[in-house]
Amino acid sequence: MKILLDECVSKRLKGHLLEFEVYTVRELNLGGIKNGELMAFCVNNHFDVLLTIDKNLMFQQNLDKYPVTIIVLNCLTSKN
Repeated sequence: MKILLDECVSKRLKGHLLEFEVYTVRELNLGGIKNGELMAFCVNNHFDVLLTIDKNLMFQQNLDKYPVTIIVLNCLTSKN
């Protein structure tokens, strides 16, 4: 399974997904691109999953046109 971690997701998560092929947006020099371009990149590069914390993505894009599973993580931040 090929997974892309959105730039808003901590790159540390990659270390917990060792059984998968995982890339970060920053590793691929995609930081700052628009969501539509990111979704097209996922499709064109055969990503199975996009992991994000962007709860607005589903309202900003017509997700039905992209054959990519999108997982929106609900997370809390802490200052520990």
